[in-house]
Amino acid sequence: MKILYGVQATGNGHITRARALLPALHQQGIEVDFLFSGRPQAQLFDMEMFGDYRWANGFTFATAGGKVQRLITVKQLKPLAFWRDVRQLDVSAYDLVLTDFEPVTAWAAKLQGVMSVGLARQYALRYPLAGTQSVRWLNTAVSYFAPARHMLGVHWQPAFPELLPPLLPSSPAPVAGSQDRKFQPPFILVYLPFEDNSAVIAWLKQCPAWHFKLYANVSKPYSEDNLTILPLSRHVFPLDLQQCSGVICNSGFGLCSEALIAGKKLLIKPLSGQIEQAYNTYCLLKMDKAEQFSQFTWQKLSGWLDMPAHSPHSLPDPAPAIARWLKQGCDIPVADLATAIWRQQPATHFQ
Repeated sequence: MKILYGVQATGNGHITRARALLPALHQQGIEVDFLFSGRPQAQLFDMEMFGDYRWANGFTFATAGGKVQRLITVKQLKPLAFWRDVRQLDVSAYDLVLTDFEPVTAWAAKLQGVMSVGLARQYALRYPLAGTQSVRWLNTAVSYFAPARHMLGVHWQPAFPELLPPLLPSSPAPVAGSQDRKFQPPFILVYLPFEDNSAVIAWLKQCPAWHFKLYANVSKPYSEDNLTILPLSRHVFPLDLQQCSGVICNSGFGLCSEALIAGKKLLIKPLSGQIEQAYNTYCLLKMDKAEQFSQFTWQKLSGWLDMPAHSPHSLPDPAPAIARWLKQGCDIPVADLATAIWRQQPATHFQ
């Protein structure tokens, strides 16, 4: 069996999901090719496991100061280039197209009549996770942006019949010096890629008794007062996630899921104007699994730092069952697949 796997690369969570699912696909003897879109190719990092992947421009959103910039986003859209990419992508050699909310592969499969499966957080937004408001237009928007014959949404609870647990990587492999890391003093992990770094650093300095590790778009690590600023790293970041005392981040689904399973308390700042992050925030607050902030205030930060640790939110690993289901031609209803997965024993992610 041969699959084309399209991955929306606007956020690292989509890529993390692909990393988690790929070993299970290989265990089923499935050959997988990848296409990534939504982020400049030069900004993709640690991509070795995806082999000779393809890239397309796709669609993305512009951000500044923690907000989606709608006008700039519209101006940078390239619909003619998008449809050119769709028409030029030949998917006839594949048995199935799997899309993580990636529109080029999704539309190529639809127009060429190839079986397609959508697997992404965004497909869960077709359900009233945050109440009934906006569900109708969201269902239409999600289904049109990246259409698929079967749509599998992911969520932290079995709230609706066709929702699956999140796909997350297993415990990270040790890296050089990892034994020494076990004896480092307590710290808070910070990842706020949509915010201004200088504003984040000034905010964290207001609590000098705590040490913060801030992952940001920098070329090399450096220290500043009670902060260590680090470049993104697929190898080191998961180790810091395991060992930190809490996580401060935007409310993207992937990192919040990893923090929940690792038992880390969360302080989240949703990206303003991004509907998925608004839904994620609503759900996390309703589950009492996070605190929210909108401004960089000392009161909110210090109050959260004083809160107790969280217990792990254990979830089953859906990857093996999804891979088998794909190999068997998606022959059972998605609701039955989801029910079987939720009945599994919880996985041991990050434990």
